[in-house]
Amino acid sequence: MQMQDIAVVKREVEGHLVPYGEKVTLLPGQEVLVTQALGGSFTLNVNGNLIRIKAEDADAIGKEIPDDISNRSNNKSANEIDLVSDLDKELVWDQIRTCYDPEIPVNIVDLGLIYKVELKRREKEGGYHIAIEMTLTAPGCGMGPVIVQDVENAVMSIPQVYKVDVVLVFDPPWDSEMMTEEARLELGML
Repeated sequence: MQMQDIAVVKREVEGHLVPYGEKVTLLPGQEVLVTQALGGSFTLNVNGNLIRIKAEDADAIGKEIPDDISNRSNNKSANEIDLVSDLDKELVWDQIRTCYDPEIPVNIVDLGLIYKVELKRREKEGGYHIAIEMTLTAPGCGMGPVIVQDVENAVMSIPQVYKVDVVLVFDPPWDSEMMTEEARLELGML
């Protein structure tokens, strides 16, 4: 543990208890240990419990919101959507790679949690509807809705996207063989 990993909560902030997904509130003055800061979100150890807070709440623990995260929005108006340009599917995959499991320091693509990404362009109106099928490392993980929301937010930040649907599936069941070689190396499994 390094001193820079310890933070004091500066304002009231809502988070999610990992792995259960229950909402919790951190109060000003609480001391926390930042155990993971990937994909813009922060996983904190608070009295032995892991709590994940959103990137947008980085200031609550004295951190800065990353620029690419602060520009994400689920509430794009019609005039903010690029209805003309083509969309490269690799850009969608790159955006999903910015999302992390709060307990594992590897992005969800390299973990093998993304099963399918489909792009559908609207014929007349333009813009893209993105459909994503993903899974979780454990079916009962309460963080599923939080991770799904992370994926939706990341993909919605692409100018050509007007709609994102993320569906959790559990067939086939996830196992560690679905991880990339890089992920296994990062986690010391090779």
